[in-house]
Amino acid sequence: MVKICCIGAGYVGGPTMAVIALKCPSIEVIVVDISAARIAAWNSDQLPIYEPGLDEVVKQCRGKNLFFSTDVDKYIREADIIFVSVNTPTKTRGLGAGKAADLTYWESAARMIADVSQSDKIVVEKSTVPVKTAEAIEKILTHNSKGINYQILSNPEFLAEGTAIKDLFNPDRVLIGGRETPEGQKAIQALKNVYANWVPEERIITTNLWSAELSKLAANAFLAQRISSVNAISALCEATGANVAEVAYSVGKDSRIGPKFLNASVGFGGSCFQKDILNLVYICDCNGLPEAANYWKQVIKINDYQKSRFVNRVVACMFNTVSGKKIAILGFAFKKDTGDTRETPAIDVCKGLLGDKAKISIYDPQVTEDQIQRDLAMNKFDWDHPIHLQPMSPTAVKEVTVTWDAYEATKGAHGVCILTEWDEFKTLDYAKIYANMKKPAFIFDGRNVVDPEKLRQIGFIVYSIGKPLDPWLADMPAVA
Repeated sequence: MVKICCIGAGYVGGPTMAVIALKCPSIEVIVVDISAARIAAWNSDQLPIYEPGLDEVVKQCRGKNLFFSTDVDKYIREADIIFVSVNTPTKTRGLGAGKAADLTYWESAARMIADVSQSDKIVVEKSTVPVKTAEAIEKILTHNSKGINYQILSNPEFLAEGTAIKDLFNPDRVLIGGRETPEGQKAIQALKNVYANWVPEERIITTNLWSAELSKLAANAFLAQRISSVNAISALCEATGANVAEVAYSVGKDSRIGPKFLNASVGFGGSCFQKDILNLVYICDCNGLPEAANYWKQVIKINDYQKSRFVNRVVACMFNTVSGKKIAILGFAFKKDTGDTRETPAIDVCKGLLGDKAKISIYDPQVTEDQIQRDLAMNKFDWDHPIHLQPMSPTAVKEVTVTWDAYEATKGAHGVCILTEWDEFKTLDYAKIYANMKKPAFIFDGRNVVDPEKLRQIGFIVYSIGKPLDPWLADMPAVA
């Protein structure tokens, strides 16, 4: 029986291993983590992450061939294949601060594998890692090898949150990178055999190590670039009276471009896009390619510009001050169908409004008050460290309240900002919301989920990203 051990029970490790266990009943899969609380949650009825379909998969396999444990050493020792999916945050200090990936957790995982292993292992990189990480890991393992052979593979994940289980069941591609030696090829084949239980052979791509590592960063950079491209166009649409939805639809009809990732919004979020692009920028810089680095830097600059532009619109609309005014925030997660708030544009928008002394009331169907308060109190990049290394129970931001009802959040508010495209926001009773708001009542739609014309008929003054401006905004400066 092949035994797989995965170090790291997070957004990648948990769902990936659950699906491998489901699709490969003859393989024993153990997910290990040093966080006892996280492992306890994986063994409970309330899983630590929300992902459609994940509950069913875990419940089908847990206790049969899928196990969650804090006994890291034991299961590393017994495993044939070890997946490493630990955090690789952006460094906050030292060399490469603000750009380079921090490989502290990766290195300690590698050293742990070297310490406890008593038989040959295949070690698989699952986290998003900078190019050449495999080489560093290989050096640590071989210098501490005690006669044991290690083969390093790169098997980047291409999951999208909200559809992770669907993506795992039916991936566009599975990418496996390894050494071009007979042992390396043998290791690639061993991992290929695992995926071949449910993924068609032609979708399993094998490459060298560096190509696999770089493909992940490049794929995320290309996706983020599309969002920044359409967001740059959205600013021009507002200035000229064009409608970004119509422009994006026309552009997306070109089969070479395609329609995906062309929705203008308040900006992209999520744990990977910004981190991976910063990483790409750093690698370009380190390899003496400043022009390439600056090119990718622009993708993040436009994203930051879009968020500050949104805040400026809100403030400019309300007579250039939001001081002491209640503003409702609908949606805090970085996109719908996930409870994940990592790098969500809502954080920067809320901080911008709080900086102007607004009072904020937030409603999100999946995000807890504790998480929201933590996000608003944390420094940039802190979120990507394990919870026990994050600042302890941050002081609650006084001007922020969190409610469990959209109507409660909007009651008595001067303005409403829609920052996540949850489906339920399309069907809210906006006439009821309008009746309970201060007048003039504003709606700032950062995700283009509502019909501006219908809301104007109710009486709202509406700002939708990239749509023709409300007469109210026509004379307002785009930047406060």
